[in-house]
Amino acid sequence: MIKHWWKVLGAGLVLYSLIVGLSVPLKSGVLDVSPSMLQGGKSYDLIINTYNATFSDENPIDVWIKVDDDNALAARAVKVLGETKLSAHFDIPNYFPNEKENWAYSIIINDKTNGAFIRPRSIAVKFDQINKEIWKNNPVGSLYKIDKMTFPFRSVLYETIRNTYYHVPMWFAMTIIFLVSVFYSIKYLRKKDPLVDLKVRSLTTVGVLLGFMGLITGSLWARSTWGTWWTFSEIKMNMAAIALLIYLAYFVLRNSFDDEEKRAKISAVYNVFACMAMIPLLFVIPRVVTSSLHPGNGGNPAIGGEDLDNTMRMVFYPAVIGWILMGIWLATLLYRVYKIEYKLLDDDV
Repeated sequence: MIKHWWKVLGAGLVLYSLIVGLSVPLKSGVLDVSPSMLQGGKSYDLIINTYNATFSDENPIDVWIKVDDDNALAARAVKVLGETKLSAHFDIPNYFPNEKENWAYSIIINDKTNGAFIRPRSIAVKFDQINKEIWKNNPVGSLYKIDKMTFPFRSVLYETIRNTYYHVPMWFAMTIIFLVSVFYSIKYLRKKDPLVDLKVRSLTTVGVLLGFMGLITGSLWARSTWGTWWTFSEIKMNMAAIALLIYLAYFVLRNSFDDEEKRAKISAVYNVFACMAMIPLLFVIPRVVTSSLHPGNGGNPAIGGEDLDNTMRMVFYPAVIGWILMGIWLATLLYRVYKIEYKLLDDDV
């Protein structure tokens, strides 16, 4: 049992990511603000729709328009219109400090039940006649914090942010397994051991399986966030599909030879070049393309502060380790199957 500890760890980490990743709620967030275009010198009742919030007349609610790091405009009155809906009355002055043309301002909501949450760049204010009246330092007030474990609310992503624990770790695991398969391909070319070739075959099979699982989860994610199952304008999706097609050709190549040694040798060489092609396709070309919807490409953030907070990292990194270990475990099971088949064929001969 002790020697199989890594299998138990892998299964446990994947199970942990499934349970925690799907059960922990998202933080409260602002869905939309109406109207979103305001005029300086006028008063407005902003209608604010929120997500996963529970407002009540019993608790005081603060709403601010964040002007800059030092100043904020507080709502004169806040009215609860529903469990997740607010009305905030603002008297917009004729001037905002550091006012810029076409500048968008953030809305901050703060109450004891839901804590503090923000919608960045949610409204714009137009000033026809800028009257640089003196602003008193009016920062955002004391903010409430929620102690319970929550995942961050990200506009556009919403609940699909949970796919970060499955889609991304699958690609990590696929990459690691393909790299390991290259190690064994080189080892086979040096020793010509047919059992090593079986390891390459099993690792490559699992890598392709993980790759297709990554494509499927990515397509589901794209449908929810981009409104389409697949878009040919998205470079990362297309490069991932090309990389997997290259690896599918590995299996076509294996079945093209009857001679066992020749098949193993050519397959090993092809596997090395397939991995060399995968690296730029997945990690180089998408990053140099200036326009991309996919995080980590075209200037969009990837696994950083814009995408992961410390709570998400508690699930994401264990998920990465778990999927890598599960992929290796599956490869060892396939290797045992291929090894049995090989010995049976050898006995028949």
